[in-house]
Amino acid sequence: MQAKAVAKTVRIAPRKARLVIDLIRGKQVGEALSILKFTPKAASPVIEKVLNSAIANAEHNYDMDANDLVVEKAYVDEGPTLKRFRPRAMGRASQINKRTSHITIVVSDQKEG
Repeated sequence: MQAKAVAKTVRIAPRKARLVIDLIRGKQVGEALSILKFTPKAASPVIEKVLNSAIANAEHNYDMDANDLVVEKAYVDEGPTLKRFRPRAMGRASQINKRTSHITIVVSDQKEG
């Protein structure tokens, strides 16, 4: 059985979020939460929130035990890009892309054997 949580249009670049999400993929949820708590990256609190949501979904919707859960899938997709402009020299302007992410975490009960 699997439970899933998704955070859409999070204002953090996907490349930066993937660095953190790679740390927790395949880990037990307790270990993953402690890794996120002590990782000094801006994406850590956001990913921790999504993981807690996935755990709560598993407990509430599917009656799974939180101690047996494993992060089965964890990935970051690119969301819509906010386009902003920055003034430059000689009256010109250059475009700044403020990227967003869709963060998805799937937890499942641990496989026996």
